[in-house]
Amino acid sequence: MRFDGKAAIITGGTSGIGLATAELLSAEGARVVLMARNLSRGKEAVQRIASAGGAAIFVQGDVCSGADCQRCVTTAVETFGRLDILFNNAGVIFVNRNLVDTSEEEWDATLNSNLKGIFWMSKYAIPHMAKNGGAIVNNASIFGLVGGSGVAAYCAAKGGVINLTRAMALDHAAQNIRVNCICPGSVDTPLLQNEMNDLGGVETQLPKFASRHPMNRVASPEEIARAVAYLASDDASFVTGVALPVDGGRAAW
Repeated sequence: MRFDGKAAIITGGTSGIGLATAELLSAEGARVVLMARNLSRGKEAVQRIASAGGAAIFVQGDVCSGADCQRCVTTAVETFGRLDILFNNAGVIFVNRNLVDTSEEEWDATLNSNLKGIFWMSKYAIPHMAKNGGAIVNNASIFGLVGGSGVAAYCAAKGGVINLTRAMALDHAAQNIRVNCICPGSVDTPLLQNEMNDLGGVETQLPKFASRHPMNRVASPEEIARAVAYLASDDASFVTGVALPVDGGRAAW
């Protein structure tokens, strides 16, 4: 198994891409720490992984809080004795917001969750990962590679994630820490469901979202999880500083 004996932290790990990744890494031998804000969903996710024979714990916390991020890393190392993988997955999006229509509160929430959270988690994780080497995967977006209308703050945050990924890859290569990011297109997650509801409803919006991808569909969380697992594994041992589109061809248009 690719992750036998390794320990991983996954932020936003109780649903969508985060949970799918936690289940996949666990199935391949990893012990996983799920960090998110919702306690009941955290308990359900841990039970789901345990029922499949995996080892998982939940740390309730917000990636916007440096103290919560430090506590999560400390708990992971105290529980599993090491830290090998960090998947910075947590994030938020506000739709129907161009720059003028975006409030300061929405701007700050978007940048804090999607970008500053990576700063906090990585700041506390890297000193532990440097002991044995490891892999960090950041969740960017197709909107970090190309622009999108009505999501100005999100585009700014995800563009920042991509270049932060490159900088981290250079800074920590000598410590045998690889840093990459994924750039998903539309993925069938609660976040996308909420986005479509905000735009008028899933029934009318799903075909529109699907048509934006050459493959004419949205991705499943499991498809994105497989890309994360590749970048986190030794299969990608000479891959660092990469922004990998997982977007059904959308970035090729």
